[in-house]
Amino acid sequence: MSTTNSFLGIYKNSIFISIVSLLLYAFFAYQIARTDYIILILIYVALFALFLKLTSVLKNEILFLTFVSFLFRLVFIMAIPNLSQDFYRFVWDGRMILEGFNPYLYTPESFILKSDFPIYQAQELFHGMGILNGSHFTNYPPLNQACFVIAGLFAGKSILGSVIVMRLIIIIADFGTLYFGKKLLEKLHIPIHAIFWYLLNPFIIIELTGNLHFESVMIFFLVWSLYLLQIGKWHFSAIILACSISVKLIPLIFLPLFFQWFKKGHNFWKSSFSEIRNMVSFYAIIVFIICLFFVPFLSLEFVNNYTQTVALWFQKFEFNASVYYIAREIGYLFRGYNEIGIIGKVIPIINMLLIVYIAIFRKNKTHIELITSMLLVLTFYYFTSTTVHPWYIATLVILSIFTKYKFPLVWSFVGILSYLAYANSNNTENLYVIGLEYLIIYSVFIWEVFIKKATKMAA
Repeated sequence: MSTTNSFLGIYKNSIFISIVSLLLYAFFAYQIARTDYIILILIYVALFALFLKLTSVLKNEILFLTFVSFLFRLVFIMAIPNLSQDFYRFVWDGRMILEGFNPYLYTPESFILKSDFPIYQAQELFHGMGILNGSHFTNYPPLNQACFVIAGLFAGKSILGSVIVMRLIIIIADFGTLYFGKKLLEKLHIPIHAIFWYLLNPFIIIELTGNLHFESVMIFFLVWSLYLLQIGKWHFSAIILACSISVKLIPLIFLPLFFQWFKKGHNFWKSSFSEIRNMVSFYAIIVFIICLFFVPFLSLEFVNNYTQTVALWFQKFEFNASVYYIAREIGYLFRGYNEIGIIGKVIPIINMLLIVYIAIFRKNKTHIELITSMLLVLTFYYFTSTTVHPWYIATLVILSIFTKYKFPLVWSFVGILSYLAYANSNNTENLYVIGLEYLIIYSVFIWEVFIKKATKMAA
């Protein structure tokens, strides 16, 4: 009895916070639609406040924080995602592969318009994913497709069953991120409780576990790869990094940043043969593994469809952007129409120039320097992107815990404002709200990256 009383005495407040959080997550998962904007915001703010309290009070209680991290995720296990329709396309792609179709060669719309139903529940899935998603070719890489196939294998006749299987995959990936994230934090001499800025973050729980976004699996492979690189197993690290890219393409943006990791000296042209050989081997392994995953789907038609689909994100789609929206307004003033076709082609060039500059001129020799460069490059990429869905920020959040920067945590809090677009029937964005969101983000970013650094240097 005394042991029980002692336990309750220590954890009483934390248990109360956890129970309240659990109830709020349950309400969020099963009662809220994305059109319920005010309630959505209020609950999210409450969950974030409770998250901050829990992580600050229980910094050293790793076992308790681990338990509640996964308890909160399990709340969503039977819930149909309420803030995203993408999971319908996931189920479609998985079932298409199991029926012998190459999902990269057909749009769902091409079947529905002919009243051809190649998979079970085809009409329901097409209606759920919406015209925009259903009229385009899939852009999900092969390992992501493998997750969809697993869902189809275990729940080929039930959409909810497929959701449960995919959610379990995501939760398992979070366990992996916890395991390797803690190991990497220890190697970098950073307190291991920092991993819970990611794992307990309501944004991560809701967007990844709740809404079934596979950034969770990509992040697991990315963190695993960074840990392997830290302990010197760069061959294996390259294989795992290729797996990360084969879930989501975004880690491709990091590849040039490994340029300096294999150099011992400051001048690349004076690098030893072994350094150059190791670096070339590292990149060769990554390219080979990625190509290997794509081999079952390869054809000229696939290449054409996939490149066109990826290009759409730069030249057609617009959502929750910052710099791009300013450039768009300037285009309206001078040309009288939206110039996304032009701006969308310029943005990748600007991003590539920045990446090359950071890869060559910024020191990326230590692990913290490398991860910091990853964080800054990806941040700039999202600052200039035409489309920034809230769940994209998950990668920034995980990278930030290995650095001194906290602006991604602020972004994970205010990013929920972008859902105001779904509060009306036309899904029209309120640019004042978007402006407020990015005013906060840019303010914290500029303070942390430029002003704070300049102040320290002056001191």
